Amino acid sequence: MSLVFILALPFAGSILAALLPANARKLEAWLAGGIAIACAVMVFTQLPSVVDARVIKTTVAWIPQLGVDLTLRLDGYSWLFAMIITTMGALIVLYARYYLSPQDPVPRFFSFFLAFMGSMLGIVMSGNLIQLVVFWELTSLSSFMLIAYWHHRLDARRGARMSLIITGAGGLCLLAGMLMLGQVVGSYDLDEVLASGDLVRTHPWYLAILILVALGALSKSAQFPFHVWLPNAMAAPTPVSAYLHSATMVKAGVFLLARLWPVLAGTDEWMWIIGTAGLVSLVLGAYAATFQMDMKGVLAYSTISHLGLITLLLGLQTKLALIAAVFHMVNHATFKASLFMAAGIVDHETGTRDLSRLSGLYRSMPITATLAVVAAASMAGVPLLNGFLSKEMFFTETVFMTGNWFNRYGLPAAALVFGIFSVAYSLRFIMQVFFGPAPRDLPRDPHEPPLLMLIPSGILVLICLVVGMLPAITLGPFLHNATQALLGSATPHYDLRIWHGFNLPLMMSLLALIGGIALLRLLRHRDRTRPGKTPLIYIFDGRRSFEALLELVDTASVIVLGWTRSPRLQLQLLIVVLLTFLVAMLPLLGSEWLQPVISTPAHPMFALMWIAGGACAIAAARKAKYHRAMSLLLTGGAGLVTALTFAWLSAPDLALTQLAVEVVTLVLILLGLRWLPPRVAADDGPPPLQSALRAFVRRFRDLIIAIISGAGLAAIAYAVFTRPHPGGISSFFVEQAIPFGGGANVVNVILVDFRGFDTFGEITVLGIVALTVYALLRRFRPPPESMTLPRARRRILDTSRLVDRFAEPDPKALVPDGVMKIPAVLVRLLLPLAVLISLYFLIRGHNLPGGGFVGGLIMATAIILQYMVGGVIWVEARPRIHPQYWLAVGLLAAGGAAMSAWWAARPLLAAISRDFHVPLIGHVHLSTVLLFDIGVYMLVVGATVLMLVALAHQSLRLYRKPAAAPAVQALPEAGEA
Repeated sequence: MSLVFILALPFAGSILAALLPANARKLEAWLAGGIAIACAVMVFTQLPSVVDARVIKTTVAWIPQLGVDLTLRLDGYSWLFAMIITTMGALIVLYARYYLSPQDPVPRFFSFFLAFMGSMLGIVMSGNLIQLVVFWELTSLSSFMLIAYWHHRLDARRGARMSLIITGAGGLCLLAGMLMLGQVVGSYDLDEVLASGDLVRTHPWYLAILILVALGALSKSAQFPFHVWLPNAMAAPTPVSAYLHSATMVKAGVFLLARLWPVLAGTDEWMWIIGTAGLVSLVLGAYAATFQMDMKGVLAYSTISHLGLITLLLGLQTKLALIAAVFHMVNHATFKASLFMAAGIVDHETGTRDLSRLSGLYRSMPITATLAVVAAASMAGVPLLNGFLSKEMFFTETVFMTGNWFNRYGLPAAALVFGIFSVAYSLRFIMQVFFGPAPRDLPRDPHEPPLLMLIPSGILVLICLVVGMLPAITLGPFLHNATQALLGSATPHYDLRIWHGFNLPLMMSLLALIGGIALLRLLRHRDRTRPGKTPLIYIFDGRRSFEALLELVDTASVIVLGWTRSPRLQLQLLIVVLLTFLVAMLPLLGSEWLQPVISTPAHPMFALMWIAGGACAIAAARKAKYHRAMSLLLTGGAGLVTALTFAWLSAPDLALTQLAVEVVTLVLILLGLRWLPPRVAADDGPPPLQSALRAFVRRFRDLIIAIISGAGLAAIAYAVFTRPHPGGISSFFVEQAIPFGGGANVVNVILVDFRGFDTFGEITVLGIVALTVYALLRRFRPPPESMTLPRARRRILDTSRLVDRFAEPDPKALVPDGVMKIPAVLVRLLLPLAVLISLYFLIRGHNLPGGGFVGGLIMATAIILQYMVGGVIWVEARPRIHPQYWLAVGLLAAGGAAMSAWWAARPLLAAISRDFHVPLIGHVHLSTVLLFDIGVYMLVVGATVLMLVALAHQSLRLYRKPAAAPAVQALPEAGEA
């Protein structure tokens, strides 16, 4: 359980940090730093257990039926990354304590920071593929929050949006790849997947799995062509860049590629996809970094280049290349994080990161300059530093590649070009900022930061020196544990030594150093002789390309909407009906579903009832053009026939639900009719004969489509109802309703137990719809002349006395004198009775017709009656009717019932029941199903009342006299209705 505690501690700290006051800067830093140090210590104590390829595992049942468990797994490779995440997090917290200004919302920063740390720990310690993807997407969300921390800046918002879109889309691809990989292996457990490399590589799905996993990994590690988000993410605070964009988040992609290397590597497809992406990123990033004028821009593109180096090593498919890749992951985290800290210190103390304005800071910031010089030398590959060792291993792997001419000559040439450019941009970074003449006209006078702000960078620079001089003693054992966890018994022998003799890789390192110095001198000479010449890299702007792509998507969507959108509801309904019909019919064509084997003769009364329902439907269609309210009432008649049909077919639960739904929706739609625009004939339309012909063709088309669609769906329903299902799903529900669900009402058991997850999703959607309707209409003021009003209602409203009464706050003023006085009293008396009836149907729903949905609709109907006789103000003035609270409590109740099963070690939404004997009452049976039904009940009532408030209240506002108007507003003429 120690692994669970390591993972849970950052998330708990994130919640606690968000609750701390904004002025508790020291407390926030102590909390975040203490959590990071505690996690680092707990991870370090697991070292004896992971030595010699031992694996620590902790498993908690999650979805056992699907083979998905919450599995935490720690081996030598994940241990190494967990140590990087936690120790680097502690150093960044100390650095951020002095970097952030007193005006910054510190609780929000450390809350998001700890959430990201926990998400990264979840990735590296996940022992299940689905769980890994969940934490993968959590890193995208938390990094989005951190990049957009200064959300008042446009560049921060743009960079955060770009990173979320690219990495989030890659995460969806990764999810698809992991699902396919788990299906191929037969398990989502990581240990079983790692042991099934031969099975995966020979499977027909291998290429699809490789492409999907590569899309997820390459987008997260900012590899070509997904590299554009990383430079734009530099709008984040420097502590975020030092942590996310050098040591942790961008390493997640290459971490995953190395983790799945035993499963997916070893094919030509792997080499071409992974190797090509790494090679292009290697050269492109190094070239772009050489010409950047922003300090963080140089570091961003150099990060893309070094991640390309790691990706290329993984694509070479040799075991030594894999070891070199892991080695460079650690080295890059140390020197790049230190350089980001140096850039942040310069920005913090001088007020700018512009290389054209900075110069000679070594005089005023000697300690910062010394640390930055050592870290940049490690990035350039200077001997006796850790960057030199891993870069020389990279040169070695490219030199000794075999195969075609490109592998033998092209890869070493590309590696040498990378080395030359890396020396050039590293040297330019140092020379431009810290050497040369003293700076002029800086926003602030440069000086050294507080000593504690320099300690994190100093520790990382010390690691660069110690590992560079004593690699076998310092990092060697940990690197061996990591590579042994990846390769097992196939781990090759290798030596981490400074001197391997005078060989070709060493010559390439020396050529890179000399060539980088020469290239920098050449570029400086060009700047002096031809100032203002634009490098080729600036022609291709990643942000502009991304924005252009989004514009293209928007343009395409506008074109599609132009084909499908229309101000006429008929066309919209035509598209919906046609698509629904096609989607429903395509899977069934040519199958036995449309061949029912049982034929049941219709009863004469049943046929007569459906003739009446059909007559209502036809009349509703004919009346829709002239009288929408009458059409709605006729539609309600067809719905009533549907409810009677359910009752006829021995489905009283469905009949009750249908009847209650008809009543509620009838009132809501009736109020919604006021918002529909009137039918207005075009001034310059076609000739009358042509217009009549078009109308006839349109109506005939709609009639044919309606008949075909209705008949098709009726045939599907009839085939389903009459087809025998021996041993099928329906018989399973009927037979297992009492043993598994504990209820005799099969419909209710299906809704709250067998398919409770669907029900929970549906009530969530219902709540969202209600909130959306309320948000859209609470401040909307359409002009009265655009409303469609029944003629009788206009005559009633066309009196100054009644309009004046509508403007009064007194609830009685909403009812004219002598109108509906006695019915209002009776309806008020019916309210307590309706409440009791709704509770009765709620409580008995698990064994008899009823349930939370029916009870909630009955309660909503009672409240609607209060609206009808008492007006809006009577209900809105009730202190106990707060529909938003009903929505929230309903969701919490349903969610609590769903999660209560975990306390009994049962699957989500499983029913837990207890039997009691209560004196004077007798036997009492309680179940979490009742709590779930209460949640449904409350949410249905809240959603209905909230939509009713939005529609009815706004409708009444249309007819109130404005405060400044001396007379009654003119209502629409009769011809406009």
